[in-house]
Amino acid sequence: MSATSADAPPPAPHFGAVLVEACCDSVYTAVAAQEAGAGRIELCGPGDGGTTPSLGLMARCRDVITVPLHVMIRPHTRDFVYHDDELDVMANDIVTARTLGMDGVVFGPLQRDDAVDTRHLMELTQLARPMAVAFHRAFDRTPDPFAALHTLIHAGVTHVLTSGQATTALDGAATLSALRQRAGDRLTILAGGGIRGPHVRELVQRSSVRQVHARGTDPGIIRDVVRSLREG
Repeated sequence: MSATSADAPPPAPHFGAVLVEACCDSVYTAVAAQEAGAGRIELCGPGDGGTTPSLGLMARCRDVITVPLHVMIRPHTRDFVYHDDELDVMANDIVTARTLGMDGVVFGPLQRDDAVDTRHLMELTQLARPMAVAFHRAFDRTPDPFAALHTLIHAGVTHVLTSGQATTALDGAATLSALRQRAGDRLTILAGGGIRGPHVRELVQRSSVRQVHARGTDPGIIRDVVRSLREG
């Protein structure tokens, strides 16, 4: 029987090749995450889920961080629906991020019914180029993740942060796996939601994701996740 037959076991994951993105809110936590082995930093300002970091924080992190640096573009934490003035703010923040040499931006506009706001997503994504564009966990509010994924791919989004619409990424591993298969090489599924060292290998095994997102505001979490992936 061919090794590629349907009932052949999947190849063992190469845990050491999994990229760890750290969500950080200061120069201190960004540097600590980088030193712990994070392969990318998502820089956020204050608030539940993060807001746009200050110009000064972006500039200083760009000076001291050598791994790719993505920044949150989010003017408030009320929801993910944005009015014209807020979209203007987001557009200006994207231009600022690009001018400061950021590698990527992170945003996620939704409509009132929680479907992806396609028009504004495409406008912001086009403005962000050539930076990478990640759609944050607003994705987990969408009523149909596979329809939302199609929209993101069409808009040119490069990454989507998701727990598979579950409480934690481990709980959503099956959906993460299905999303990754559907996306192929057109978009990167970034697993996030309660990522911790003790279970990150199980998550990778069950979902086949190659990138995970963990809370870098506690440097110990990043150290534990990276250590777990590098063991064995």
